[in-house]
Amino acid sequence: MPAPRPWLVAALLCIGAGQAAIAQAAGSVFLEELTWTELRDEIRAGRTTVIVPVGGTEQSGPHIVLGKHNVRVRSLAGRIAASLGNAIVAPVIAYVPEGSIDPAAGHMRFAGTISIPEAAFEATLESAARSFRKHGFRDIVLIGDHGGTQKSLARVAAKLDREWGAASPARVHAVEEYYRAGERGVADALRKLGLSDAEIGVHAGAADTSLSLAVDEHLVRSSRLHDGSTLGAADGVQGDPRRANIAAGRAAVDAVVARTRDAIQREVARR
Repeated sequence: MPAPRPWLVAALLCIGAGQAAIAQAAGSVFLEELTWTELRDEIRAGRTTVIVPVGGTEQSGPHIVLGKHNVRVRSLAGRIAASLGNAIVAPVIAYVPEGSIDPAAGHMRFAGTISIPEAAFEATLESAARSFRKHGFRDIVLIGDHGGTQKSLARVAAKLDREWGAASPARVHAVEEYYRAGERGVADALRKLGLSDAEIGVHAGAADTSLSLAVDEHLVRSSRLHDGSTLGAADGVQGDPRRANIAAGRAAVDAVVARTRDAIQREVARR
């Protein structure tokens, strides 16, 4: 029997890989990886919670990629949805208010930051929530990886709940615990390792960098952490990332998943 030709083997391997990918996607918690009929069937089967992850595209110093918030919130939302067991994750909202464009202020002073008006951002959240309600989701959960979006999430949730009224089968929940758990969890873990608050920082410092490393090491240019350079406000950094610790970041990730899951379950139970 002749040996199979190399091109045929390669083709069969590709077909097998494709079938495996399709099978995996069919069981995905991510809306964008499902077909519309798969999603319809998931909702009918009881997956009636949708998590809307809000990221943001902004500078985080020369050592963290511009999409940090987007990657982190998608990854963590996926883990939270899997932990809940009845949730789907919507596509990440990557465009958020970042301050004045002209004249440039705040993060907009650095290349790559994208800012939109607050009204446009909140209108996007509202329309997304209305879409999910129309499709049969009962609990629409807003979580934000960016501190500056928390008030907008709360305003949108309150506005829609007032409009829809108590008789509506759908509710919107702005779950700030997601942001608080990450911020406090990694800071507490780093303090136990002896890092100062000045090192932990509030943006692109040791805390931000540790959490990013824990979610995906490719988010961080580690070479910049070990070349001896001191990063400061002129670099877009508030803190000192050089002693970032991946183990501290992983502890914070676990806390974010557990505490956000619990907070969502409490919100849903209040129906």
